[in-house]
Amino acid sequence: MKAFKYTIEGKDYTVTIGEIDENNVASVNVNGDDFKVQMEKEAEPEKKKVVLGKAAETEETEAAPTANVNTNNAVKAPLPGTITAINVEVGQEVKAGDAVVVLEAMKMANNIEAEKDGKITAICVKVGQSVLEEDPLVVIE
Repeated sequence: MKAFKYTIEGKDYTVTIGEIDENNVASVNVNGDDFKVQMEKEAEPEKKKVVLGKAAETEETEAAPTANVNTNNAVKAPLPGTITAINVEVGQEVKAGDAVVVLEAMKMANNIEAEKDGKITAICVKVGQSVLEEDPLVVIE
């Protein structure tokens, strides 16, 4: 048995929940008055399906591990946020001022621009990823 005390709009309530039967009906006592309460059944946990077969091909825009790239030439996150779009691909030529990544921070979309002309040699993030200030986003060489 579980007992709870509530105050609603200045009035005190003592609620005791008793047994729950096989039909999912609970015995509840509120300030000395007994009630029968039909409860919703708990949702069954979703079973995971095991799929055997070939692994899916990875996309070309998948984030590169930052350990393998020269982050000295990287465009870095100016503030913490979440990546909502990547506007470039590896090998693409960009000019200074081109928007390369869109970073959402404080419910605002911020275009992160290339700082110099060059070629995209690595993309260090992926859409949906959270980044911190100074995290490398894309490398331009």
